[in-house]
Amino acid sequence: MVTPTGGLVPIDAVTYETFDWRPRAPEIHSRAEVERQTGPYDAAVTPLIATWSPIISSEDAADVEDATRQLVEFDHHAQRKLGSGNPALGPMTAILLRTESASSSQIEQLTTSARQLALAEIDESDKANVLTVVGNVRAMEAALQLADDISEDSILAMHKALMLHQTGFPPAVAGRFRAEQVWIGSGEAGPRLADFVAPHHDRVSDAIGDLVHFVKRQDVVVLVQVAVAHAQFETIHPFPDGNGRTGRALAQSILRNKRLVGSTAVPISAGLLVDVSRYFDALSSFRDGDAGPIIRGFASASRIAATTGTRLVDDLVEQLEESRAKIAGIRADAAAWKILPTLVGQPAVNVKYLKNTLGLGEMAALRALDSLTEREVLIETTGKSRGRVWQHRGIFDALDSYASVIRRMSAR
Repeated sequence: MVTPTGGLVPIDAVTYETFDWRPRAPEIHSRAEVERQTGPYDAAVTPLIATWSPIISSEDAADVEDATRQLVEFDHHAQRKLGSGNPALGPMTAILLRTESASSSQIEQLTTSARQLALAEIDESDKANVLTVVGNVRAMEAALQLADDISEDSILAMHKALMLHQTGFPPAVAGRFRAEQVWIGSGEAGPRLADFVAPHHDRVSDAIGDLVHFVKRQDVVVLVQVAVAHAQFETIHPFPDGNGRTGRALAQSILRNKRLVGSTAVPISAGLLVDVSRYFDALSSFRDGDAGPIIRGFASASRIAATTGTRLVDDLVEQLEESRAKIAGIRADAAAWKILPTLVGQPAVNVKYLKNTLGLGEMAALRALDSLTEREVLIETTGKSRGRVWQHRGIFDALDSYASVIRRMSAR
């Protein structure tokens, strides 16, 4: 339903239930902290949203419609630029997905560069932050692969793909709903002074089941559905860690499930990253009974994603075309032509990577890399005789430029 004016989008606010808390390991905290964190606390109870019907203003409806149009145009632009059968379309999706994963991780203060992330993909980086972001890439990949049937199992699979790469996280807990109380904000010894206390763990499974029913509906505007499903997921906070990144992976899964986009990944997290405070405030408003801020936040993030993503696609295609021109004259069946589109999604490669992903023999891979280096498409960056790595500087420059644009927008 659309109303002519007003920004409030009413949704049932969370309610609370009271439990008693005693610090689990009082000996590692001060006596004052133990005293503060001993006693009753209130945990959220998420309302059911499976049958919720949005009532939004005509202004908000137009905002969402415009953002949706821009997302669809972005998706179509990538297809037009490359052609639906172009071997670079898959790698283009891979690099956009990696860009989305890096931005999603940065919201959680986990930062890395495009170069370090690409090196990690070929086992040439062991930095903890980079490996954690690689986990987010895996979660996003799982989100798209499982998008045909969003379910409790697919959400668990996204979390497992994410957390198996996070240093220090118990592998046995990855891909499992939490079995303990969690909270956001201050209070190491307990939740009594926290900013937000998530629902008791006994409520998680039913709450996720209700969320899945909401996602499966076909009568809700997609961007509204994505925003509200994401906010509800973050409110449920179903895992001991990785909720934000899994929730943003779920948003990608819903966009693909609803066929809003089909050929690419949408870097919505880059749009959210532009104003992280607004994003977290919108989640708080949602819990208080107003879905308007999170819906408007996702609409704004979608427009930013479409605009900056289109520019990134254009820059990457330009690099691809320049590289094609440089290797003109090489015979058509040469391995160099097979490697070239792969570089869009993986601009740092080694022989092992090319053998595993393209099925090239070692000598064929080396000859192709030598040829691409001679033609100044690639540069060998290690200076070693063994364990060499080749990089496409132009593609990295395009990715660095994209990251700089997002940083400048967030600094305004």
